[in-house]
Amino acid sequence: MSTTATATRAVRNTFSGLPAAFWWLWASTLINRLGAFVSTFLALYLTVQKGYSASYAGLVAALYGLGGAAGNLVAGVLTDRLGRRPTLLASQMATAGTVALLGFASRPTTIAALAALAGMATSASRPAVQAMMTDLVPERRRVRAFALNYWAINLGFALSASAAGLIARYSYLWLFLGEALLTALCAVVAYFRLPETRPGPGPGPARPGPDPAGATSLWTVLRDVRFMTVVGLNLLLVMLYQQGLVALPLAMGRAGFDSTDFGVVIAANGVLIVALQIPVTRFIEHRSPGPLLVLSALLTGVGFGLCALADSVPFYVLTVCVWTLGEIVNSPTQMSLVARLSPVEGRGRYQGVYTLSWSVAAFAAPLLGGSVIDRFGAPVLWLGSLAVGVLAALGYAHVMRRPWETAASDTRAKTPDTVA
Repeated sequence: MSTTATATRAVRNTFSGLPAAFWWLWASTLINRLGAFVSTFLALYLTVQKGYSASYAGLVAALYGLGGAAGNLVAGVLTDRLGRRPTLLASQMATAGTVALLGFASRPTTIAALAALAGMATSASRPAVQAMMTDLVPERRRVRAFALNYWAINLGFALSASAAGLIARYSYLWLFLGEALLTALCAVVAYFRLPETRPGPGPGPARPGPDPAGATSLWTVLRDVRFMTVVGLNLLLVMLYQQGLVALPLAMGRAGFDSTDFGVVIAANGVLIVALQIPVTRFIEHRSPGPLLVLSALLTGVGFGLCALADSVPFYVLTVCVWTLGEIVNSPTQMSLVARLSPVEGRGRYQGVYTLSWSVAAFAAPLLGGSVIDRFGAPVLWLGSLAVGVLAALGYAHVMRRPWETAASDTRAKTPDTVA
């Protein structure tokens, strides 16, 4: 068989077999990430454009994460009670409004308050999106579906990061307005093209309405020991990934690099994911998740640890490439595991608690990163990141000693998947 025929078959196998609604959700994700300017460049905006200290920039980013934590929990409950679609629509419209207002804010207290609201609105879409994706895609195809969605996130991120670095040199305001406009466009796509997928008490998707009978409570989720251990380990890794958005630009800025340099460096993350996420996923799709999660944690820790030695843009790009390889392996593997650990009637709440780890990291990592850089210098932060990566690897090795298949049997109240 020719190389062209083999490549064609690989592409067809990668993109086939997924429902049409998944692709509209995928398109909405791509549009959203094309406009994801603010969270990436907020630290530079506050320190370079507004002249605030690294500690204040870390505080604002932390409030953005704290708002996101509240948004995840509230949206997780609403996703199960009201439905995926209305929760997603409300989140997107609220994000568009708060981000636009944040671009015009000038007083420190106003900026801080709007950052918290923007974080809450932005994060509220995550439980709805991930629960809807789990509803739409059968279990055997979820690793691929999550990988494709993550691929869309980073395709948009790679393009937006490069463009935003150039746009910021002329006007940071256009970053805020651009994100607001594209997020509103996502809401239009969701309104006209996405169905409600929340499972009801019987077969088939349910309409928005009261919570299904016997829905899982948040307390039930928090008492699920294995699931919460996975959430805790994810928190450690996301604490590191957040340093790439907050501590890395601060450290590069103090070393004399500008926004364009940071845009090139962080764009390497998205470019590498766009290039490798699909082929790597095809390789790992049916492999045991334990060794993959351990490997991903080690790569992440080593990648950030190498930042302690970086002194040029190419070296920083190299460090990003190392931890991005860990991210490529970790993301679809862990998201598929979380989906299997989540009972059907509680998917919104489970996804809400899982995505809470991202928001908690978005709150804690900026405070930690900014404070460590101010007090001890960036090298101490990067060496600490290496230690965190090793700790996460040991944690995954412990929690995944039981086989992958056991995860599904551990989950209470499992029922058959709803497939659109």
